[in-house]
Amino acid sequence: MNEEVLEQYRRHQHVLYSAVLADVLDSLGHRTSALPHYIRPLAPHWRIVGRVVTIAFGPALQVPQTPYALEMECVDQLQPGEVLVASTRNDTSGALWGELLSTACKARGVAGVVTDGLTRDVEKILRLDFPVFAAGVTPLDSKGRLEGLFMNGPVLIGECMVNPGDILYADFDGVIVIPAELAEPALRQALAKVTGENRVRDELAAGKSVRETFARYGIL
Repeated sequence: MNEEVLEQYRRHQHVLYSAVLADVLDSLGHRTSALPHYIRPLAPHWRIVGRVVTIAFGPALQVPQTPYALEMECVDQLQPGEVLVASTRNDTSGALWGELLSTACKARGVAGVVTDGLTRDVEKILRLDFPVFAAGVTPLDSKGRLEGLFMNGPVLIGECMVNPGDILYADFDGVIVIPAELAEPALRQALAKVTGENRVRDELAAGKSVRETFARYGIL
């Protein structure tokens, strides 16, 4: 996937939406594009589009001598426009994410953070207006509860395999991961489907039959 394709996703981010991307990826034979439904934005208007960087965590057996080592290393390497996808394999023992890491990411131009784990400092993150999608909220720290395992490797979140370099698109409906090799055809088909859905919407709003409109466009 070249940078032009990624730039096209960014350029059309307010035209696209997660549902239409999920539909076209289904049609391309990739039916596990969505992260689990419980990964939600802290603010409903937030949207994320960017290239994926991954980091993985597991349960900690003890409080480390150097806490947060891997997440600090990872955040310091993030580039503008990237999206950090942090997998805890649904560990809810402590908050992986918070305000200070969000502050560092925003200063670096990171597009957002998505995790199947928990976050905290929600009011401060909302004031910062840095998009965070998470599985829930807790005041408990991750220190001594979660341990960094690796970064920039594949992670499985729900049924979705997420690889570094994939494109992530997230809005209020959910989080879609677009494999790099499908990025160009998915974008082309999604833009065409949006155009078709606009026509269908206009006809339904004018009182046309749902059955006849679906027969004409094949879109519902």
